[in-house]
Amino acid sequence: MSRVGKMPVAIPAGVEVSIKDDQVNVKGTGGVLTTSANMLVTITNEAGKLTFAPANDSREANAMSGTMRQLVNNMVTGVTKGFEKKLTLIGVGYKAAAQGAKLNLAVGYSHPVNIDMPAGITVATPTPTEILIKGADRQRVGQIAAEIRAVRPPEPYKGKGIRYSDEKITIKETKKK
Repeated sequence: MSRVGKMPVAIPAGVEVSIKDDQVNVKGTGGVLTTSANMLVTITNEAGKLTFAPANDSREANAMSGTMRQLVNNMVTGVTKGFEKKLTLIGVGYKAAAQGAKLNLAVGYSHPVNIDMPAGITVATPTPTEILIKGADRQRVGQIAAEIRAVRPPEPYKGKGIRYSDEKITIKETKKK
């Protein structure tokens, strides 16, 4: 059995988990998250702990038990603490401004880049060169961060662009004569 799938998911106080035939709903202070349950995994709720077991002895069922366990664990963590990604802008004149559910970027193009945030995702700019993306859904937070980074990815010669705060860019040496 999958090592990740063997570990139970503890349900903290204030979080409500409901398992229907093909849906897993997690409700907490951070919102409501839903995912579809896989038929290869049986989910049971025993005394405030969720356990995941493969429905049969196939390799796919074993792998999916670990995957479903981690997806539900991320949902429980998301509705309690939430997830966040931090981006930094490196470059002269590069700046970001959050206005409500919009993010305005000035990153060296002849026009400003405006990005609308979906429901459940909040964006903040503590300084003009930092972007903080927060939300309950880990996948959506990561996807929005990747889309913002794709506006101006870091280039390898000077390192200018939008990067994750913990990302290391290897600077290439310029061409010699």
